Amino acid sequence: MKPHGGETFLVQIRNTQNATWQGTVAWTDGRKQETFRSALELIKLIDSVLSTGESGDDQQDG
Repeated sequence: MKPHGGETFLVQIRNTQNATWQGTVAWTDGRKQETFRSALELIKLIDSVLSTGESGDDQQDG
């Protein structure tokens, strides 16, 4: 079992508008990519992955 905290993310900031970031975050292990519209949304995306343990090895639909 892989311990939590071993995930790697690639964050690309494409724009800064309304005093926050917009861009994409990619899971390097899971080959998944999501867009985000604010820094808070980015943090929530990363937190959801870390709290569920979702990575490329145990990716689930939905």
